Amino acid sequence: MTGIYIGSTNAFAGKNITALALGLALQKQGLRVGYMKPVGALPVTVDEVVGDEDAMLLNEVLGLDAAPDDLTPVIIPRNLRATRLIKTGDCMHNIRTAYEKLSRDKDVMLVCGSGAFLHRGKHRGVDGPAIVRELGLKTILVDRFDNTLHYDAVLSIRELLGDSLLGVLFNDVPELFMRDAEEILVPYLDEQNIKVLGIIPRDPLLNAIKASELAWRLQGKIISGNAQSQRIIEDFLIGTMQVENFMTHFRRQRNSATIVGGDRTDLQLVALEGECPCLILTGNITPSELVRARSEQKGVPVIQVKDDTYTVAKNMETILASQKLRELVKIERAATLVNNVIDLTYIRSAL
Repeated sequence: MTGIYIGSTNAFAGKNITALALGLALQKQGLRVGYMKPVGALPVTVDEVVGDEDAMLLNEVLGLDAAPDDLTPVIIPRNLRATRLIKTGDCMHNIRTAYEKLSRDKDVMLVCGSGAFLHRGKHRGVDGPAIVRELGLKTILVDRFDNTLHYDAVLSIRELLGDSLLGVLFNDVPELFMRDAEEILVPYLDEQNIKVLGIIPRDPLLNAIKASELAWRLQGKIISGNAQSQRIIEDFLIGTMQVENFMTHFRRQRNSATIVGGDRTDLQLVALEGECPCLILTGNITPSELVRARSEQKGVPVIQVKDDTYTVAKNMETILASQKLRELVKIERAATLVNNVIDLTYIRSAL
């Protein structure tokens, strides 16, 4: 039985979908695949048993039936007051026990990390490197584009892991950066004996969010256009300019929600006429009856929020960057993207 740890340079890099896509691909090849996420940060209770929400989703999609507390023996809440910083019990022992149980009769065991590989779980002695050493795992590293690719972090982790690093998978790489990644970064890493397992192109759908969930995440409320609250939002733009300039900018980003001050009726109407998927009004200002009536006619949800435009825009960046895979269509799309680029033949041979 072989074990593969899937870690990442930073949080929200794409570990879950990599584990899912790899698991489905290996199952398709006839291998018996097991899965666990030793450390979780999204606690959820099922039949009085606490597990991790992401781990339970992957367990279901992979067709496995592991118990929540076996899937994720260690839960670290994001709330600092709820987190026990003082180490209690033998967390690593619990992880090893669960791993041995879940890996019985399996050909490959996928172990999915949580947060950043080097840091998450350090205060309890269950960070990524510690788990890899304890369980004797090979490692696939996922690095997500965030204005750049984090090659220095990849080099540091390679130095730490040595030959137990199978390679790195670059995720969410925009088209404008793709050529540089392929022609400069891949050959450089190859010289450092780091295999690039694939480069996943950016796909706006994977970071998309429903208008109803967006309203909840922004602590706002949908005040009109409720019938279309399930519309998908892929990006956003800010309406803080003259109408003529805004119209030109708006036409380039048709699938983006528009963030605009609640007092800018002119820009609100332009966005509605341009078929924007969602209108976000800042400053806790109720729009005019004309705007509300037009949003109902056009089927565009209007979200009213208390914060100012700058704050809402920063929150939107965070929300879209950390958006989880929940809908089946997004899971299928992400799995296809990963499988189209990942070097599965190399992974099989390396194992």
